[in-house]
Amino acid sequence: MTQIISFTMEGSYPKISIVTPSFNQGQYLEDTIQSILSQGYPNLEYIIIDGGSTDNSLDIIRKYESSLAWWVSEKDEGLYDALNKGFSRSTGDIMAWLNSDDMYHRRSLFAVAGMFQAFPDVSWIMGNSTFYNEDGNVFAFDGEPNEQRWSRRKMFFNRGKFIQQESVFWRRGLWERSGAFVDHSYSLAADFELWMRFLRHEQLYSSAFMLGGFRFRRENQKSNQQREDYLREVEAIINREKKESNNSRDIMWCRLLLLLVRLVPFAKLRERLKAKVFKLPRKIIFSLHQGFVFSKR
Repeated sequence: MTQIISFTMEGSYPKISIVTPSFNQGQYLEDTIQSILSQGYPNLEYIIIDGGSTDNSLDIIRKYESSLAWWVSEKDEGLYDALNKGFSRSTGDIMAWLNSDDMYHRRSLFAVAGMFQAFPDVSWIMGNSTFYNEDGNVFAFDGEPNEQRWSRRKMFFNRGKFIQQESVFWRRGLWERSGAFVDHSYSLAADFELWMRFLRHEQLYSSAFMLGGFRFRRENQKSNQQREDYLREVEAIINREKKESNNSRDIMWCRLLLLLVRLVPFAKLRERLKAKVFKLPRKIIFSLHQGFVFSKR
C-alpha cells in the first residue's frame, strides 16, 4: 500500500526523545547537536551521554546545556551501554537515537510527529536512506521512486540495503513490548538486534521524507573498519531468531542477505568516498520531497 499525502499538525506536539551517545567526537558533535536543536521542535527531550571524552566535547555540550533535558560525562561500556543509560532517563512518546557524527535533516522532527499523528496504528518508521560526506554535504542514491524505501524482500536481496538507524523512529509502546533495552552484548550489531525484536511485534513502515543521514568518514569509523566482525554478530542474531521464530522463509532471506553483503567490495566504495568528487556506483542526487510517500511491504 502506498499513499502520497501531505499533512498539518493538529493538537499538541508529541514528545520526541532523542539520545546521542558520544565519545571524543568533538570534530562532529556540534553539527549533530545543531541538526536537532535548530529545528525548534517544541516538545523535544534531548539527552547526551558522553563516555568521558578528553577532547573538546564537553565544551560543546556545555554550550548547549540549557537546551538539553539531561547529559552526563562518565566512563561507560560503549555506545550501546550509553544508549541504555539515556533511554532509561527518557519519557517521550516517540524515541530515536542519533550518533555523534550523524545528522538529522531540516524539520525532520516535525515530519516524524506528523506521520505518527496521521497514522496512529504505525509503531515505527524509517525515512529515505541518505548520507553525508565528511564535510557534511548530503546525498542520496538515485533510482526508481520506491528504490530506497525498505521492504523485507529488497533488504534481503541487498537492494534496499538495510534499515538505516539514523532515520528510524519508534513509539514507546513498541520499545516496551520489545524489552525496553539495547542489547550491549553486541558491540557492533545491536541496532540490527533491536530491529529484529521490533519486527516480532510490528511491521516497519517507511517514508520518502529525508529524516536522518549517516556521515561517511575517512578514518576511525567502526562500520568501515570492523565490517566482518559486524557480519559475524548479524549471523549470531539470525541463528537466534531461527530458534525463536517459526518464520523460516525470513531466516532464509536473511542468510541470502549476508551472502550478498559479503560479496560487496565495500573497500572500493570507501575509496570512492575519499575522492574530492563522490562518484558512487549509482548517480548521486539531492532529494527534495513535497508531502511524503508512505509504504508497507
